[in-house]
Amino acid sequence: MLFDPLKLREVTLKNRIVVSPMCQYSSQDGFANDWHFVHLASRAVGGAGLVFTEATAVTPEGRISPEDLGIWKDDHVAELSRIARFVEAQGAVAGMQLAHSGRKGSTQQPWAGTRQLRVDEGGFRPVYAPSPLPFKGGDEAPEALSEAGIARIVRSFGDAAERALRAGFRVLEVHAAHGYLLHTFFSPLSNQRQDQYGGSFDNRIRALLETVRSVRSRWPERLPLFVRISATDWADGGWDLEQSVELSRRLAQEGVDLVDCSSGGLVPGAKIPVGPGYQARFAETIRREAKVMTGAVGMIRSPDQADHILRTGQADVVILARQMLRDPYWPLTAARALGVKVHWPVQYDRARE
Repeated sequence: MLFDPLKLREVTLKNRIVVSPMCQYSSQDGFANDWHFVHLASRAVGGAGLVFTEATAVTPEGRISPEDLGIWKDDHVAELSRIARFVEAQGAVAGMQLAHSGRKGSTQQPWAGTRQLRVDEGGFRPVYAPSPLPFKGGDEAPEALSEAGIARIVRSFGDAAERALRAGFRVLEVHAAHGYLLHTFFSPLSNQRQDQYGGSFDNRIRALLETVRSVRSRWPERLPLFVRISATDWADGGWDLEQSVELSRRLAQEGVDLVDCSSGGLVPGAKIPVGPGYQARFAETIRREAKVMTGAVGMIRSPDQADHILRTGQADVVILARQMLRDPYWPLTAARALGVKVHWPVQYDRARE
């Protein structure tokens, strides 16, 4: 099952193994460079079916750190094209995650700390959110978006989709998880608006639905679109699985092909019962109840575990992050462990046995 192909519109993944978006904090002015090329290209050589870029900012202030990848201007396309061409040449599909950091923007690279950077330290302002509520103590309050500001960001996602298409990517994912901008609209813990973007469930999901429509209008019908959500905030009074199921139904109606089911990230200090496959149940519930394809993510480590998630109907793909950092060739290792014959790059074929 792990190595069965999966057809998504006019794109076919050669297997069900997806390289998760993983921030590298290694760009200057949003440009991809040799690090991004090697990071993504090696996972394509390693046999994954779909390789996603890191969260790629649709506006300059939409970066998590000043060193994040970007696609807010046409100049970014050329280096991204180089990556997409190589990934596709290895038999993988090149995917891009489009993102806006919201109130979690302008932070340090994680190996330097977790503090929000001031402008005189290389950070940027403003950072935006639905309401002027900082993520954590010590952060400056974000600027609450006006309705015109929301519309500007929604258009930026559509513009970015068009650039991603020109760069040669064939799958897009809208990032609406982990406490970043679109997720903060969902949860009453971060959204205290009194206008059409706050209050009721329909209002709180409005910004994401408008973003999906903006992307889908600029992204060809023949190509698939994913959305990553946090299925729960792991916090009382916050976003939860029941709301995620209903959101996923709406997303499917808007032309979303797969919901990438993560969790958390909205509030610091949430008590999360982390363990192998701890988020797969979210993918299973949403897949069953919303009748949409899902991806399972979260401490998926072994080939047997990944194959089991798919065989038991918990998800349609497995989305790996840390395990792919440990072993870029994990799909080749997994195929051997499961007794499945797969294509190896001819340059590496001598190592097959």
